[in-house]
Amino acid sequence: MGSSSIIPIRLPLLRLVRVGSFFSSFLISLWPMLLLPQLARTASAAPAPAPAPAGDDGYQYHYNYGDALDKSLMFFEAQRSGKLSVDLLGGYYDAGDHVKFGLPMAYSTTMLAWGAVEFRKEITHLNQMGHTLRAIKWATDYFIKSHPQPDILWAQVGDGSSDHYCWERAEDMSTPRDAYKLDHEHPGSDLAGETAAALAAASLAFKPYNSSYSALLLVHAKQLFAFADRFRGQYDDSIQNAQQFYPSSGYSDELLWAAVWLYRATGDEYYLKYVVDNGAAMGGTTWGVKEFSWDTKYAGVQILLSKVLMDNSYSPYTSILKQYQAKAQYFACACLQKNGGYNVDRTPGGLLYFHEWNNLQYVSAAAFLLTAYSAYLSAANANIACPDAQLQPQDLLNFAKSQADYVLGKNPKSMSYLVGYGTNYPTHIHHRGASIPSISLLRSAVGCVRGFDAWYSRPQGNPNVIYGALVGGPNKNDGFDDNRSSYEQTEPTLSGCAPLIGLFSKLQSVYGTPGSYHNQRPAPAGHSKSAEQEAPVEFFHSITNTWADGRGMAYYRHRVIIKNTSQKASIRDLKLLIQNLSGSLWGLSSTRDGERNTYELPQGQKVLKPGGEYSFVYIQGGPQAKITVVSYH
Repeated sequence: MGSSSIIPIRLPLLRLVRVGSFFSSFLISLWPMLLLPQLARTASAAPAPAPAPAGDDGYQYHYNYGDALDKSLMFFEAQRSGKLSVDLLGGYYDAGDHVKFGLPMAYSTTMLAWGAVEFRKEITHLNQMGHTLRAIKWATDYFIKSHPQPDILWAQVGDGSSDHYCWERAEDMSTPRDAYKLDHEHPGSDLAGETAAALAAASLAFKPYNSSYSALLLVHAKQLFAFADRFRGQYDDSIQNAQQFYPSSGYSDELLWAAVWLYRATGDEYYLKYVVDNGAAMGGTTWGVKEFSWDTKYAGVQILLSKVLMDNSYSPYTSILKQYQAKAQYFACACLQKNGGYNVDRTPGGLLYFHEWNNLQYVSAAAFLLTAYSAYLSAANANIACPDAQLQPQDLLNFAKSQADYVLGKNPKSMSYLVGYGTNYPTHIHHRGASIPSISLLRSAVGCVRGFDAWYSRPQGNPNVIYGALVGGPNKNDGFDDNRSSYEQTEPTLSGCAPLIGLFSKLQSVYGTPGSYHNQRPAPAGHSKSAEQEAPVEFFHSITNTWADGRGMAYYRHRVIIKNTSQKASIRDLKLLIQNLSGSLWGLSSTRDGERNTYELPQGQKVLKPGGEYSFVYIQGGPQAKITVVSYH
């Protein structure tokens, strides 16, 4: 709280269209902008090409991780679910289909939030905190609606079997949209626990920016953890049609995972004592694992508790925390091939290899964990003693970088497995929306059978580029079949993409070349920017102080920097609209025409020179104000 944390208020290129009282992301106005037509890539500025793989000369290639991060966030916008049913709007589709599976969605939200919490400074520096928080909130708003009572959680929308019989756009969806819930008679400790973890992690992410929303998330997180712990059972025993798609291996790890995040979010020793008392019985101190995923959380628990130990080595729980730490070290040693033979498999090209089906989701998760663990070790000036070597924090970060570089093109195929990054990436993505033309171009409905006949089976590449989609990736021999029917390799997932946000932000901060990243999203063909979007203005929002009144109400001092991003032209007579402002403001003047909520720079500061900045301050409780450009010369 003591140091400034900057969040941009960026003028978005992508807009949601309001329908009645609901936001829908699958309307004509939006969908073409998220799944950009192929011709748009040639009409707009080409993405920065990914470098070729390094040779044997040892040269270190540094990829444009900031650009990769920006595209990864775009995938979350493409996966948003809109108006699907009366009660359960929002949330995300899990992959290339149209089912909202609760377990991978909650896990993905936890990973997004963990990245936002752990690498806040790095994400903020890239002007991506606003997009990251919006991606998190799209899920957490859905979770709040899905949790109408303490012991009820709506866990899934759609049926995987019927959905997979159809190949159609979300706009044409004709499959059943049945909703499935968990309650005390139909428990799901794994899913309820993961959702509690997601909400607790998200409460930390939002705390500096929206204290009231953060507090609301924490209320739901606590209730869901209590529900998960009291009524124990696997969610796929209660929702059996999930077993074919996201089967659970157990719920003990999710209970520990939720408790760790609640301890971090609240500081309440009850949750720390929970993981200490249940460490052996629930496997936290006894299971040494070599993967981390939507199903298996032990490595994440163990690394987070290693941080707790390193932050306070005099804790009364030191002996148990050291057992967790030993298992965290086992995971890191196994990834870096230093574990006395008990290592994670690797491809000949150096990629960690966990599973034949969508291997890269496990790679991105492992790389994120190693990056976070590296940061914790560095802060504690600690290292890891593996059976085969001593590992320094930098060793973990370097290895995480090697996995990210493989994803972005440093591999035997010289292919980027992040769609839209570089010039050589898969074009036959197993994704319904990407493979069928936008409804603005093909207005007739595309039914189940027609979708398979006309679009799934066609040999040509997809008509739309689904930017930021991390595909399943190559096989154990580094081979890759760019074919829609090779869904193990070409289908993207939320759970694969979510860890990339924190990972790429850290790598860009350490290895990125200054000035190498420009945060400009591609505009679809035929889409003209509004006057507001053309304004060469960026807002950098920081919280410089916080305090509470006698009633416990939190207040924040916000500092906003206005920057002229043009390097050639000055900006004159800038007029701003400031919405949701409830407190006092200093540094701006009300406009002379008296228009409500509009402000301008004071006399003597009317001109912002190229690259120039001006700052103002306001104080209020609750969410930050929304700032947009009305006009300028």
